[in-house]
Amino acid sequence: QVTLVESGGGLVQAGGSLRLSCAASGRGFSAYGVGWFRQAPGKERHVVARIGWIGGSTYYADSVKGRFTISRANAQNTVYLQMNSLKPEDSAVYYCAASEKCYSSTQCRSENDYEYWGQGTQVTVSS
Repeated sequence: QVTLVESGGGLVQAGGSLRLSCAASGRGFSAYGVGWFRQAPGKERHVVARIGWIGGSTYYADSVKGRFTISRANAQNTVYLQMNSLKPEDSAVYYCAASEKCYSSTQCRSENDYEYWGQGTQVTVSS
């Protein structure tokens, strides 16, 4: 059983940066793949980035490639999402999700593949 808690959201001007954290409680988090998702009002939730637990392979949605970086600090049971050059269209509630099945970033392409979810953190980017 894993519990996820996101933090680090807030209000930032366009061009600014935020770092989101996904802190996990429970044993063995280093053997979980993690995805960051976002959902804007009136829109579907979709993946932003994924990181596997074997080799730390990563995947990024085209909309954030080159601006966002996903990383993990297994000793701290935490996965980060560094967001740079933020745009108003990045505004959304950001969720992290985890699953033991997601050993590589090529796995778990659907949000239905993830068993554990955090409560979300709001990111608002002003123009």
